[in-house]
Amino acid sequence: MMKLKKLACLLCCYIAVIATVKAQTTPPLLTLREAVEIALKNNYNIVLAKNNNAVAQNNVTIGNAGFLPVVTGSLSQNNSRQHIVQTKSDGTSVTIPSAKNSSLSYGPALNWTIFDGFAMFANYDQLKQLNELSAVTTHDTVLSTTGDVILTYYDLINQYEQMKAQLGVMAISRTQLRYANDKFSVGTVSKLDVLNAQVSLNTDTAAYLKLQQQFKSSKIKLNQLMARDLQTDFTVADTIIVDNNMRLGDVISSAQTQNPAIISAQINKRIADINLKQVQATRYPTVGVLSGYTWSNNKTPAGFTQVQTTRGLNYGLTASINIFDGFNQTRKERNAKIQIDNAIVDVKQARLNVEAQISSLYVSYLSGLDLVKLGQSNVAIAKRNLEISLDKYKIGTITPLEIREAQRNYLDAQSTFFAAQYQSKVAEITLKQITNNLNIQ
Repeated sequence: MMKLKKLACLLCCYIAVIATVKAQTTPPLLTLREAVEIALKNNYNIVLAKNNNAVAQNNVTIGNAGFLPVVTGSLSQNNSRQHIVQTKSDGTSVTIPSAKNSSLSYGPALNWTIFDGFAMFANYDQLKQLNELSAVTTHDTVLSTTGDVILTYYDLINQYEQMKAQLGVMAISRTQLRYANDKFSVGTVSKLDVLNAQVSLNTDTAAYLKLQQQFKSSKIKLNQLMARDLQTDFTVADTIIVDNNMRLGDVISSAQTQNPAIISAQINKRIADINLKQVQATRYPTVGVLSGYTWSNNKTPAGFTQVQTTRGLNYGLTASINIFDGFNQTRKERNAKIQIDNAIVDVKQARLNVEAQISSLYVSYLSGLDLVKLGQSNVAIAKRNLEISLDKYKIGTITPLEIREAQRNYLDAQSTFFAAQYQSKVAEITLKQITNNLNIQ
């Protein structure tokens, strides 16, 4: 009884040790949602875009547009030493060697442009549009980074499935090698069959190692997108679910109002309109007021007044107008109108480019869905064919070349199926990114 208890205790300890070692050696699962959240928090491109957007927001002020006055303070002190010889009207002369002269003045000054041809209003509108453009650019960066993370994550799933398929092929190659060795030991096959089986296993192993290297490189890429330690190990999910309810008309309609490239082109068109107003503003006069309060103290040993102290308010009005500038005003307005025409063309071009991209991606999306349906059936058929071939090889009714062909067909069917899933998912994610409808499922 005691021996049984000791044996049970040792067995429990052994199971606990195995579970601990397994937990330590198995990398943690990284979900898609976690990957996106880490990237949105850490990605350097997103951080820089948000900082630039904050600068654009800070620039939207009436002071930056020119509405408010400018007040400055100034202080000036001048000193000199001069040798002075003065001859008076009665003929007498006075000599002052090393005469020290000094002057001190200080005070605030105000300069305020109260009319500039409505340029300050155009400036303020421009700042608001630049802020909006920066916000769109920031959102586009976030959208692009999220799309890259999702695509890389699903690429890892695709590669992981390819590796599992290759491991299955390797297992079959080992079985084939074992059968060949068994047959060789009883003299039913030659050594050549054993060597061929070993070469097949080595070839499959080399292919697996290549897939493993690609998988590790993709992990490094995903860690880079998440801006964390590149050597951080993790596992990914093993399922790709494709949204098969997307419609071309809905995607194009959504893109016309939501696509960042189209929205940016429209904002640039508004900025071009504002630029024309800024140029036209210089045709009007500029009117400003100025004011200040000055304290001054002047000292000189020569003259009737040796010390003079003044203080007081000064104020005035300034006005200027461009009368002739060598026809540059007309040239600038003409160029501003051309820029508006170019902006209109850019909007049309952006719409056309987005629609063409969507149409091309939608073809890939539909093609991938069709290949997924075909691939599911093809994988089942190829697997059944391989099982039958392996049984026939076991009893010696087919050659090693025939079972190798069945093995290759099964691997190709799996690879085609996984590639079709990934193709459809890439097209789906990219279409949703273009239409600003990217979500995590």
